[in-house]
Amino acid sequence: MSLHTESPDLAESSPEIEFERYELREGPAYHFALDRRDFLRGLGGGLLVLYLLDRESPEAEAQESGGRRRGGFNRAPVPQDVGAWLHIGEDGKISVFTGKAEVGQNIRTSLAQAVAEELRVPISAVTMVMADTKLTPFDMGTFGSRTTPDMSRRLHRAAAAAREALIDLAAETWKVDRQGLTAKDGAVMKTASGEKLAYGKLTGGRKLTRTVTDDTPTTPPEKWTISGHEAAKVEGRTFVTGSHQYSCDIRRPGMWYGKVLRPPSYHASLVSMDPSAAQAMPDVKVVRDGDFVGVIAPSEHGAAQALAAIKAEWKPGPPISDRDLFRDLKAPGGQRPPERGGRGGGGGFGGPNVNAGSTADGLAAADVRSEETYTIAYIAHAPLEPRAAVAEWVNGELTVWTGTQRPFGVRGELTGAFKLPESRVRVIVPDTGSGYGGKHTGEAAVEAARLAREAGRPVKLVWTREEEFTWAYFRAAGVIEIKAGVKKDGTISAWEFHNHNSGPSGVQCPYRAASEAVAFHQSQSPLRQGSYRALASTANHFARESHVDDLARAIGMDPLEFRLKNLKDRRMRDVLEAAARAFGWGRKPESGRGVGIAVGMEKGGFIATCAEVAVDRSSGRVQVVRAVSAFDCGAVVNPDHLKNQVEGAMVMGLGGALFEAIAFDGGKIQNPKFSKYRVPRFRDVPEIEVVLIDRKDVAPAGAGETPIVAIAPAVGNAIRDATGVRLRSMPMVPRGLKV
Repeated sequence: MSLHTESPDLAESSPEIEFERYELREGPAYHFALDRRDFLRGLGGGLLVLYLLDRESPEAEAQESGGRRRGGFNRAPVPQDVGAWLHIGEDGKISVFTGKAEVGQNIRTSLAQAVAEELRVPISAVTMVMADTKLTPFDMGTFGSRTTPDMSRRLHRAAAAAREALIDLAAETWKVDRQGLTAKDGAVMKTASGEKLAYGKLTGGRKLTRTVTDDTPTTPPEKWTISGHEAAKVEGRTFVTGSHQYSCDIRRPGMWYGKVLRPPSYHASLVSMDPSAAQAMPDVKVVRDGDFVGVIAPSEHGAAQALAAIKAEWKPGPPISDRDLFRDLKAPGGQRPPERGGRGGGGGFGGPNVNAGSTADGLAAADVRSEETYTIAYIAHAPLEPRAAVAEWVNGELTVWTGTQRPFGVRGELTGAFKLPESRVRVIVPDTGSGYGGKHTGEAAVEAARLAREAGRPVKLVWTREEEFTWAYFRAAGVIEIKAGVKKDGTISAWEFHNHNSGPSGVQCPYRAASEAVAFHQSQSPLRQGSYRALASTANHFARESHVDDLARAIGMDPLEFRLKNLKDRRMRDVLEAAARAFGWGRKPESGRGVGIAVGMEKGGFIATCAEVAVDRSSGRVQVVRAVSAFDCGAVVNPDHLKNQVEGAMVMGLGGALFEAIAFDGGKIQNPKFSKYRVPRFRDVPEIEVVLIDRKDVAPAGAGETPIVAIAPAVGNAIRDATGVRLRSMPMVPRGLKV
């Protein structure tokens, strides 16, 4: 691959980008056109680096769900590589382009650290341009904890290549040996004399060609001075002061507001509607397109009033209910197919089935045998910011501002819905108020665009909290069955594990077993379901770590000792020992309290969590009073923000562990609001300690998901320790502990 740019005027130079060895899934060779000339004209001339990247991780591709191939990724041939752009202007300003979205995980800061590290500049010199389909290269999406292992690594390489190009240019300018030059503080400097040439001066008016490959050398973690260290959140002041704009804050000239008519229950179909009362309201427009009905008005309140005035008659769908959910998830056919969008059943996930030895023989040889079933409820993502979009049509071109984890996927949904070429659709993602895997799809974007097209003006559509709880997809429910056998010496002779519906992520057993059978079984889900933080790992770890604890207790062995005896991976053993040491494992808890421990691996990270709970038997209240997690995700990029990620995951995991569950009956969600859907509150948060294991010899892995998987089983094991009661359903105590 090579890049040719003409400076100083990039906009007029029609830069040519040539890809070599660029493969597609189908179709002819793909040409990536440079379509940001207006943007670059504003930046001025300078060095532009294009990085030809390796294929998107198959693991990441498997993790993505919630609407893939529903017009989500491009319908035309899609390149399997991602390009990361870096531009150094004549004024020395550094702009970095990535299709990744900032949804609260603070990747704007960590990615800026990667570039600043290699270019030897302060973070303040780097501006991240993110998640804009017109300005940034194609990206599959922000999911699967892939930003740090993929995009951060790639930006390190792109910035390192840019640094070396600048040193070469300075050597040419000064007619000196490059060995006597170094990059520092936004300039190339002569080591001996201290004479400097600023990056901007070097790049102005030059024709440069630079190739970047996967073996481009980067600064090793042990020599990091910016990455690997704490750095304040980029643009953090705007969030603290409230000046940051989310999608729901976007304003466009002449903008109106939209609302969409929703069915009273799942799978209900519209029989008739009378819009006359709404149409009689001043400045109200009613839009109908098949079963899609919406209203537009100058104010959000006016739109809500107009929607309420529409008289609609619906034919109800089947009265799906959660009463027989777990039976149906195991039965062929199950209940009614899920809503279109999101995944139903296995969602296309392949099951990482394992068969080693005869579990029947292993069970026969065991001194203790145990067979149990665990159930996992649907839960909602409950983001602080519900789905929102602003859509604007200008001369047949569509621009949408929306909060999503997949800007290019949403662009694909829009091009499919309106039969437009991708060049006429732009998706811009403002920093988004959390996603947790729940914002892969573009429903609000498509709805806003439909209304805006009919209105002939920009339209903002913000889902209500009840819409978010009802019509977004959920974390998959599941049934997990385990049979296991253990010998008196603590060795596991048989391990058989079956997951129905919730997914295969984290299904593999990390413990040594003489015989093993692991399988994931797709089911037909009655509700729309899709990605959630750590996917099914939370369910699979809850079941496995609960069962392992019971095996240890059945033979009278300490749960920590049992795990250390059987764990295969050294890194997993290390986090387990670190968590136990920090927690003070082995100390007897106070009366009415219990302690539990759990360990897990997901997305290349290793987590161990210890928890202490207090149980009030008279009221049934369970309070998690203390939790300690040790986490290893390779080389640490930003310790402070990594701790924030771990703490946030632990608190979020408490909700699904203790009380979060979607209730549905008669085809309707029964708890579609925060007053009825319990999430963790301040009083639920325990004392939390996070121990980071910084492995400079291991490439960084993502950290947004793994820390959530161990808190539920640690708490469940602590409840078992305090009361002798084993709880095998998540949530464990939605209405308190009944003993």
